[in-house]
Amino acid sequence: MKFLLVYPAWPKLEHQTEFHLPPHGPVVMAAEIPAWVEVTFVDANVQDIPFRDEWNFIGISAMLTSQLPHAFEISKRFMEMGKQVIFGGIATMLHADEIAGHCSSFFFGEVEGRLEEVFDDFRKGHLKPRYDFQNDFPAIEAIGPARRGILDLSLYRHKGVRMVDLFHASRGCRFNCFPCCTAFLGGRQFRPRPMARIAEELAAIDNERLFVVDNSLAQNKKWELDLFRTMIPFKKRWCCHPIEDDDEVLELAVRAGAWYVYQAIFDTSAYIRNRVERYKSFGIGVEGTIILGTDDQDEDYIKRLVDFLLEINLDLAEFTVLTPFAHTPIRGELEKEGRILSNDYSLYNAGRVVFQPKRMTPEKLQEMYHYAWETFYYDEPQSYKMFKLFQKVSGPRRGPVIQKNKAVSADG
Repeated sequence: MKFLLVYPAWPKLEHQTEFHLPPHGPVVMAAEIPAWVEVTFVDANVQDIPFRDEWNFIGISAMLTSQLPHAFEISKRFMEMGKQVIFGGIATMLHADEIAGHCSSFFFGEVEGRLEEVFDDFRKGHLKPRYDFQNDFPAIEAIGPARRGILDLSLYRHKGVRMVDLFHASRGCRFNCFPCCTAFLGGRQFRPRPMARIAEELAAIDNERLFVVDNSLAQNKKWELDLFRTMIPFKKRWCCHPIEDDDEVLELAVRAGAWYVYQAIFDTSAYIRNRVERYKSFGIGVEGTIILGTDDQDEDYIKRLVDFLLEINLDLAEFTVLTPFAHTPIRGELEKEGRILSNDYSLYNAGRVVFQPKRMTPEKLQEMYHYAWETFYYDEPQSYKMFKLFQKVSGPRRGPVIQKNKAVSADG
């Protein structure tokens, strides 16, 4: 059986330097496809889709809401060719009711131990319209290494530099942040992978640079310490979402190869200033992730916020517009208040205003989005700041030495 797995394209953020990371969801899914199935993967962001009759079965893996318009186009064309199409991925789970009219079948939930049934049903001519395993999580021990061999890694380079590989050490998240849908997708229970399985996957990744994609590493101190000890022998350089603000944790993170952290920044508080200073004192870079358009923000607030970001010397900043994605806490609030302006998913790339802000017009918020990018990167373009951040991992690995509750680099 020939199975074509497609990752749809989506509109990128305006102002952001365009680069493409190897997608994570499809390679995790592909690891569970039965051995008797021949898999071809196409990332429509960097490849042309082969609309040919040779494929027996088509899969579409959609992570982002903004991928759905292209996903629907792809599915329509294949179904007009008489092909059966199955949808899966995060966006499929978030938009199940709409997906149903655009495919032959769709899959909800985590795939471990579940795909043999799907492909066997297809082979027998009895593909079910829906495979629903949401909130029926497989044993965390069942999550093995992703199947990265389906990727053409030559496509994931920027100015000749190989991009990071994506890797996850846990599922679920104990937090329930207002713009995030993880609580709906993976549950509020933190589910860490066994260290032996993490080591198994790290050993299979030939890239020295990783993106640890877990929503937050600051879930459990003992687990964080165990994770970093497990990572040390593999000599990787990695970026991630927040690390716990603790000397022991941060010191071990640096020894394990921590490169930079994505830190959410919502205000100009001393807490945020301290968080950034703490990371930097340990030699860890910081990319601020800044959501514009929350109810406490007006035009002047955003201007002060950008000034603050320049003052605290972030390595990078990524500005996005508050976007009410399905099954997030903020979506429910804005729907209740009648403030959703558009459900055109091509606009849901976090760079377009699709709701009514509280303290400014939608047009003004869109203008301030452009202002934030242009002002922060006025002196140094994002591409140059990215280059400087990559320079930090181009030399010999260094380890931290703690002095007076600060960390300074030292050869290790």
